[in-house]
Amino acid sequence: MVVDDHPMWRDAVARDLADAGFEVVAALGEGASALRVIGAAQPDVVVADLRLPDISGVEVTRGVLAARPAARVLILSASGEQQDVLDAVKAGAAGYILKSASRAEFLDAVRRTAAGDAVFTPGLAGLVLGEFRRLAASPATGGQHAPQLTDREAEVLRMVATGLSYKQIAERLVLSHRTVQNHVQNTLTKLHLHNRVELVRYAIEHGLDSAAGQPGSGHDVG
Repeated sequence: MVVDDHPMWRDAVARDLADAGFEVVAALGEGASALRVIGAAQPDVVVADLRLPDISGVEVTRGVLAARPAARVLILSASGEQQDVLDAVKAGAAGYILKSASRAEFLDAVRRTAAGDAVFTPGLAGLVLGEFRRLAASPATGGQHAPQLTDREAEVLRMVATGLSYKQIAERLVLSHRTVQNHVQNTLTKLHLHNRVELVRYAIEHGLDSAAGQPGSGHDVG
């Protein structure tokens, strides 16, 4: 499903998706319209603009996930403002990419979103990680009460929070794809979460970096 109030942009995005083999179940210009048909359309991925004429992309994200928890929302916006990115992630968006992205980058982001990855335009991943670290350093987060993660689990978590795929994490840490999956699954189990999108949101909100312990990590993925 595509939600964007600019007809030419909306039609171009829908056409690119269709040409790439995706089934576009709806292309709408208002957030409220998207929420009205979400139950019938049953999209796996919703590509939504942040600025809509009626309700925001953040509200669309919340509404989509409330009506269809299995769906994944990818924000496609002209805004790269930090607060916009963080608001979208906290609302449950699986990713956030800028409209300046190339067609290939956009289609790759949709594929990765459908596969369960948290996807961000590279520069925006740094904003998310920066907020993650700020919260980790804040005594108000209550991080001392968070479940304890191993150093390796915390390291993998930080990389997941920036939107890296399992393959990219495995390459950076010189681990097998299966080992990375196991670390993520262990972390999800400890935190009582269900997927990587929830993991990113939890990381931002609770500062798990602080709770897990920093010594010996040795990797910076900013």
